[in-house]
Amino acid sequence: MIKIYPLEWLDNLILQTLKPENINSTSITKQDLALISADLSKESRKIQIQIKNEVFAMHKKRQIRLLVRKYHSSFIFLLDNIVESKNNHLFKNDELEVIADLVITSLDGLLSFIEARFSSFLSLDHRVPLTYTMVSRNELQLKIKKLKSKKIVFDTDQNILRVIINCLNQVLQSRTGYKTTYRHLLYQKELLRKIEEFDFSKESDIFFTAFDELLIEANFNGLDYVHSLSNRINARLQIQRNLKDHMNELLYLFKEFNQLYSCEKFSFDPSQKNIKESLSVWFGHEIDYLKQKMELSGDLNTADTLPQTEQKDELTQSKIECILSSDQIALILRASDESRILRAKSMSHVFKTIVPHLSTPFKKDLSYQSVRSKSYNAEERDKEIAIEILEKIITKIQSY
Repeated sequence: MIKIYPLEWLDNLILQTLKPENINSTSITKQDLALISADLSKESRKIQIQIKNEVFAMHKKRQIRLLVRKYHSSFIFLLDNIVESKNNHLFKNDELEVIADLVITSLDGLLSFIEARFSSFLSLDHRVPLTYTMVSRNELQLKIKKLKSKKIVFDTDQNILRVIINCLNQVLQSRTGYKTTYRHLLYQKELLRKIEEFDFSKESDIFFTAFDELLIEANFNGLDYVHSLSNRINARLQIQRNLKDHMNELLYLFKEFNQLYSCEKFSFDPSQKNIKESLSVWFGHEIDYLKQKMELSGDLNTADTLPQTEQKDELTQSKIECILSSDQIALILRASDESRILRAKSMSHVFKTIVPHLSTPFKKDLSYQSVRSKSYNAEERDKEIAIEILEKIITKIQSY
């Protein structure tokens, strides 16, 4: 039978038993503390099973979203209370401090469970409460500390890891880092999880290591890492014998880089460009500079150099840039087709005809199949942005 309030045990423990004003009147023995400690892990597992049962019993996304957010906000509320209690002088008692830490760890585990399992139902762009941010920072710093002692086979990966740890520490130790969103916090947790599980014994047969591939796929766009990549590429280019070899090596590395996948939805630093875009621009400038240098030295045969690149530039210049992401474009095109504003023999025909002529600030070449598929798996934030843009168009038309 489903409980009316599945968090009753945790609620009573945090808001009654462990409240500073109740501790003096309640005789908590070491034996009681041991029992609480044992029951915490059992209760945490029960709650996780309860959440999964409730979610799978529902059929409407709206109901699931409300349920998940209700649990998420309840966990944060309880976390705020136990952290506040722990700051009281009574919790300087060793046994009480241990229990408070166990409760905090348990609640953090439940929050991580919700965020990992049901992230699509959370509003990821909301600010994270200060208490939860502090607890999460402590958890992340412990993981970073463990990473520092990790055995790395290759020197390149060791240097990369050092750069990544420095980037993470800068964020975690900055004051602005407290003003973070769930999206950023989830990114940091997921990144550290992937690094923890990564096999550093992997050897790559290309310039970019397997660790580079993981970071580029995760769109780790921290400036220090971007700079370290460009410095490594420059070091590789400097050993070339002449300008022609220099150009061949640069084009080869650019080809390798372009073949690596990078996620566009998430990034380490939202204020910076995606890592693929940043380095693509850097490669473009390097190629242009080298071409000019070769022309001046008479080493460049302009008839044979980079015809595919020039053709691609012409195609790129003919595209119309849209400030929306590919997910938001997908939503608007699908809605236009289904509401019969655009009439075509099929929805695929709409996407196939329009998408190739569009680009976004983050991607020059869009695949109509990819954009079409995204229209069926929309995030709440993308829906909100699409609606805001349409409302902006309505306001503009009304002003005419």
